[in-house]
Amino acid sequence: MAQNIKMPTTADLMSMWNASGLKSKIIFTFLMIAAFRFGVQLPIFGINNEIFSRIAGGNNIIGFLDLFSGGALGKVSIFALGIGPYITAQIIMQLLSVVIPSLEKLQKEDGEAGRRKLSQYSRLFTVVLAAFQAMVFMAYMSHLPGAITVNHTMFYISSVVTLTAGSILVMWISELITEKGIGNGGSLIIFVGIISGIPLYASRTAQLVARDPGLQFGLFLLLAIFFATMVFIVIMQEAVRKVIIVNPKRQVGNKVYGGVNTFIPFKLNPGGVMPIIFAIAILLFPSTVLSVVGQTNIHNETLQNIVLTLNKFFSPDGLIYYVIYFALIVLLTFFYASIIPNMQPKEIANNLKKYGSSIPGIKPGRPTAEALDKILSKTTFIGALGLGLIALVPSFASYVTNIKTIQGIGATSLIIMVGVALDLINQVRTHLLARNYETFLKN
Repeated sequence: MAQNIKMPTTADLMSMWNASGLKSKIIFTFLMIAAFRFGVQLPIFGINNEIFSRIAGGNNIIGFLDLFSGGALGKVSIFALGIGPYITAQIIMQLLSVVIPSLEKLQKEDGEAGRRKLSQYSRLFTVVLAAFQAMVFMAYMSHLPGAITVNHTMFYISSVVTLTAGSILVMWISELITEKGIGNGGSLIIFVGIISGIPLYASRTAQLVARDPGLQFGLFLLLAIFFATMVFIVIMQEAVRKVIIVNPKRQVGNKVYGGVNTFIPFKLNPGGVMPIIFAIAILLFPSTVLSVVGQTNIHNETLQNIVLTLNKFFSPDGLIYYVIYFALIVLLTFFYASIIPNMQPKEIANNLKKYGSSIPGIKPGRPTAEALDKILSKTTFIGALGLGLIALVPSFASYVTNIKTIQGIGATSLIIMVGVALDLINQVRTHLLARNYETFLKN
């Protein structure tokens, strides 16, 4: 089931600079990433970010948010909200497109024009979400003693506007990377943010295990588990279920064409890293709101107990959090598979019938669609279950070894890093194949 993974050789890396348009895409991507990292370093005026940075180091929820913003949240920079509002808006629009017929028509029947309109709706909704999250963030900051050095109404308004504009700018950068650069811009920005946090996690871990041989052995075991997890992630990302297709023979004059059996490759994990990113975005949104509510002075004891209980549910160090997280990954993997155009059993069956192709032993039309639906359901279930378990193993290992300084890197971030890296490799490989095809045509 698993495909052989061939890493680019030195010759490949040298030749890709000569590939058609690839050099400019790589340079453009690096420039956009540099612009993003520059914005991360620009703090908002009037906020003591040292106080908030210390809180981020001890608060699991804020630490997770800071990790996915590339450290921008801890620095309270203009990009503090990161790519989160945009991803959340995309999730909501994709969910709405399933239940609202007019949006479903835009996605499935109106082609590229419909998808562009949906993207425009996502951008507008991103502005609303970013403004809401900016107000929540400033409300949270106002309850931290000494965090805000300027107490003025215009300061709060300008800060909310700045944070909203920063989030929109990050959205624009991610879309430019997707359109003119390499890979998915949103995933790449999260990837860069995670990579930038590795030195800090490594420093904390080194200080923790420096004088404790038991923790040093635990670290060695933890790294071994991380390495094994990376291997399984690669297998999950590249594994496919091949469905054999019999093609009819066609005679044109004295020559016979076709008749060669092919296959349809269905990926074991069709959503890639997107179910992980979506699950994190869904979980962090209520966690952020509950953290802000928890900072306020709630006089009603019953309401206060409810907030504390919900905080425990959505806390990244609680058992219930990981149960919800696992369930979300499984559900979102199925959801993502259901909206991918090349994984629609009815459409595939109709196309096969149209061209006279078939699956061996299965009648064309409806029986083919039903057979493909069963195959896709089983394949997606295995992929969703595997992805959910892989996401939990590093976190469980961190708990067992009592080394929690790299827990943020360990669980979701590891899958995102490997998944995005594989996607970039595939993008480069596609450009290399395009270059070889162009060379073949010229010759």
